[in-house]
Amino acid sequence: MSTRTDSGEHDPIIESRDQLIAAFAKGEKPKDRWRIGTEHEKFVYSRKDHHAPSYEEKGGIHTLLIGLTRYGWNPVFEGENIIALSGADGTISLEPAGQLELSGAPLDNLHQTCAETGRHLEQVKYVGDMLGLGFLGLGMWPDKTRAELPIMPKGRYEIMLRHMPRVGSLGLDMMLRTCTIQTNLDYGSEADMAQKFRVSLALQPLATALFANSPFTEGKPNGFLSYRSHIWSDTDPKRTGMLPFVFEDGFGYERYADYALDVPMYFVFRDGKYIDASGLSFRDFLDGKLSVLPGEKPTEKDWEDHLSTAFPEVRLKSFLEMRGADGGPWGRICALPALWVGLLYDQGALDAAWDLVKDWSMEDRQVLRDSVPRLGLDAPVGKGRTLRDIARPALDIARSGLAARGRLNAAGDNETGYLSALEDVVSSGKTHAERLLDRYHGEWGGDVSKVYAEESF
Repeated sequence: MSTRTDSGEHDPIIESRDQLIAAFAKGEKPKDRWRIGTEHEKFVYSRKDHHAPSYEEKGGIHTLLIGLTRYGWNPVFEGENIIALSGADGTISLEPAGQLELSGAPLDNLHQTCAETGRHLEQVKYVGDMLGLGFLGLGMWPDKTRAELPIMPKGRYEIMLRHMPRVGSLGLDMMLRTCTIQTNLDYGSEADMAQKFRVSLALQPLATALFANSPFTEGKPNGFLSYRSHIWSDTDPKRTGMLPFVFEDGFGYERYADYALDVPMYFVFRDGKYIDASGLSFRDFLDGKLSVLPGEKPTEKDWEDHLSTAFPEVRLKSFLEMRGADGGPWGRICALPALWVGLLYDQGALDAAWDLVKDWSMEDRQVLRDSVPRLGLDAPVGKGRTLRDIARPALDIARSGLAARGRLNAAGDNETGYLSALEDVVSSGKTHAERLLDRYHGEWGGDVSKVYAEESF
């Protein structure tokens, strides 16, 4: 989740609807300036006893952040607490229970993206070794209860933790017990954004299946392959979901702005502090009628903050965020941007991907989204087909799209090799979650703690 560090007192006040729409239009870029941003989270644990370290404890999260400054990362403060780090490779931030996230820099190609990921993981492993900390690549804590997890000292999280139980039964699990990999991608125009949004939203369940990696809860199988994805189904219905309007004629920036205006607020950031505005209306804020800031109108930065509090399967800011994948091991981090860049950044591939999904009804898309957390590749796609029938052609399209980009590394290799982890899933027919379940019922003898030895970075 985003980290706010300034109050934006010099930021323009929103005086018209055009400024809301401009937040999306400013993301338009010519194709040669399209970039790739990759975000990945991992669980931090003590190697001694597998507990999740608190921010304050000796050798805990604060100490980890301090340790990473040896690599040139600059501390970002909220009050007196370091809550993030900034540097050439983007931003390192904390999720609510201490999950460590890298929000990578916008990069030209996947070779750079994977190198960035490698640098980051090598850095955290080195500092972690000094502190006795390990890092786990899964979509959900396999053994921790909510009560066993610490809370990081970030003001927006205090507000969200209070609000989540009012609107869903699993929102606290989303905040405290999950990790994801995300990819952020550019668009060239409003029409290009709309096509990419439709294709990626329809195929987001495919990413959920291919990256399914959260089959355990509190030490036992939970009946799902991606329990992390299931959690979103009961987090907050007003800010999650498949957004049927995206597939309607005329969809564009203005329609998404209307959707975002209807998402209830969480907070307003002023004078270095988060003001609780949970459940209030941004429309009232536009009219100067927000009860917690009477007479005050929002700034453009307030709108950007608000956009970050909607959690659909694909999210629009000044770029598109792909949000369907579980966290996972090192090699799979590079595979997610490879999938989406291959599908969305070459026009021929994008058109072919749209041909795959254009005939799906909204009911088809919703049934697929609802069933994929439990069924993975066996989730139904319309009548008589499953995601297994879609996975191979989608991967072939992504491969062709990456080949067409022609981005080569020093050895002369293009970007298609980063799809290898997904090729393994499609060829074998087994998701990573299913492999974990096989080991749990087999060589692990029902002991989920074995996952720490086998799934850590």
